[in-house]
Amino acid sequence: MEQNKDWLERRYSLLLEKFREGEFNRDEALKVLVERGKVDADSVPVILTELKNAGYLDIRLDPKDSRKRLYTLKSKGELIKESLSLNKEVLTRQDIDRILKKSADLIRTRVDYKFILILLFLKRISDKWEEEYQKEIKELEKEGLPEKTAKEEAKRPEYHKFDLPEEYLWDNLRKEVEKLPEKFSEALKKIAERNPELRDALENTDFIQFTSNTENAELLRQLVELFSEKKLHHVSPDVLGDAYEWILRYFAPDKAKEGEVYTPREVIQLIIEMLKPLEKESVYDPTCGSSGMLISSYKYVEENQGKDSAKKLFLFGQEYNPKTLALGRMNMYIHDIRDFNLQGGDTLIYPRLKQGDELQKFDIVIANPPWNQDGYDEARLKQGEFWKTRFKYGFVPGQSADW
Repeated sequence: MEQNKDWLERRYSLLLEKFREGEFNRDEALKVLVERGKVDADSVPVILTELKNAGYLDIRLDPKDSRKRLYTLKSKGELIKESLSLNKEVLTRQDIDRILKKSADLIRTRVDYKFILILLFLKRISDKWEEEYQKEIKELEKEGLPEKTAKEEAKRPEYHKFDLPEEYLWDNLRKEVEKLPEKFSEALKKIAERNPELRDALENTDFIQFTSNTENAELLRQLVELFSEKKLHHVSPDVLGDAYEWILRYFAPDKAKEGEVYTPREVIQLIIEMLKPLEKESVYDPTCGSSGMLISSYKYVEENQGKDSAKKLFLFGQEYNPKTLALGRMNMYIHDIRDFNLQGGDTLIYPRLKQGDELQKFDIVIANPPWNQDGYDEARLKQGEFWKTRFKYGFVPGQSADW
């Protein structure tokens, strides 16, 4: 009998209210759970076992009767401390793939796959915050700060890659299952406010609207439970980035029908190996989508010249679709790339990247633009900026902007 976490937490709370941190036996637990928890008496031994397996209580033999057991609940303080402690288990690529494939199977053809990517991103930055928090506490205590002071100081934003209020950490968000949509929507808003660079990536996702029907509300609960199985702070950016891109590839056939284009990784790799980007060069993708080509450029430099050289690569992009642009920014962060410049807008009409009064120039331009786009005749293109210099060799046919 496998109980989910929120179900167990309610039973734990009932017992904690009655016994606090004192010992109790099975009969005493049975009375509380049956009378106040409305559970079947036959389920009580299993509930106690599940509570032990989940780390909520300790069990010892009754010294007066070795056939019996005595139970002691852990305090909420102990549980929080354990939940925030570093998980030494290193997830494998197979672990991540399993979680994402189960997620994809849950939502296949039913809802927007971007919800999986948002949840993956939130779980990652939350777990990383906890790792940074624990590490900084130890450093501050070494410097002589008392434990209580160190714990408060370690929450400050300067010690973290992203500024996350403690109440919006993953494990805190998922405590009240019936309020998941409100909690996650509120978290996205607050995290975006504290981290302006994440605003475009987070603020267009509405979990409340998503769960406006019972089916999707249950789906969100299942997804959150699934992502809660493992900590993600020890997963390398490459492994997590591959997982992120696996989701993009998995749903690519469906999204292609809606006009979204996903470039196969093999094609990107071939192009990058032909171009051979170098440190201090600038790479520009005018139709950057989810940033796959820019990330591959970064990884090429990292693998061939080292991480320090990769950090000196200048990455630029522009994307017309705001939601796809948000995915591109998240993809960069998932790959642990923080220095880039992605802009939104129609590149043919409104190029955003400029140097003074002129268009910015780049060492490498790489793109896989959407094909057979109409509505870009001469009259339309002349509405944009810099058209005299950009189209000095002529304009594309109105029925197809490819040629």
